[in-house]
Amino acid sequence: MNLIRRRLLQRGAAALAAVLAGAPLGGCAGGAPAPAQSAPPLGDYLIGPGDTININVWRNPEVSQSLPVRPDGKITTPLVEDLQAAGKTSTALARDIEKALEKYIQQPVVTVIVTGFVGPYGEQIRVIGQAARPQALAYRQGMSLMDVLIAVGGVTDFAAGNKARIVRSVDGRQVQLAVRLQDLLRDGDISANVAMRPGDVLVIPESWF
Repeated sequence: MNLIRRRLLQRGAAALAAVLAGAPLGGCAGGAPAPAQSAPPLGDYLIGPGDTININVWRNPEVSQSLPVRPDGKITTPLVEDLQAAGKTSTALARDIEKALEKYIQQPVVTVIVTGFVGPYGEQIRVIGQAARPQALAYRQGMSLMDVLIAVGGVTDFAAGNKARIVRSVDGRQVQLAVRLQDLLRDGDISANVAMRPGDVLVIPESWF
């Protein structure tokens, strides 16, 4: 009995260490299990509708400002109207603003800093159904199912957590991956924690009882 107990404790410690290190764990009971491998590295951050950006024009504070990206993906500044921002890096947007300002300012130097992150729609994670705060989240590299649940405040008392699923686009087609939210949140089963991918939709159905 002592040997069996020792082995169980060793397995539990190894699993906990993996979660603390940020390594997502997979394995779902029933349905197609969500893959355990980590998401591929992302490139530079792309600005999306709803992001807040800080535009600084060197030596021209009157045209420097902080503003949100409109739902259509464009921005409007005092000297630049309807400039496309969504889908660009902050550096690329800064160069576009410089080009637009050349009509009014000699050799403008522009810096763009993203201060409020939402990201392009294709890289957001959407949580719908019986979440405490259903919403769209900006994907962050290494984000796990546990991170998403923390961000939305967990699930409601009416959630059928173990019947939840992730809708994911794989090679141009949609697949549904079963996840076990109840096991993860209420039972502390860290094996139910899985890696999220940009564009994932977490669907949390209502329990019928």
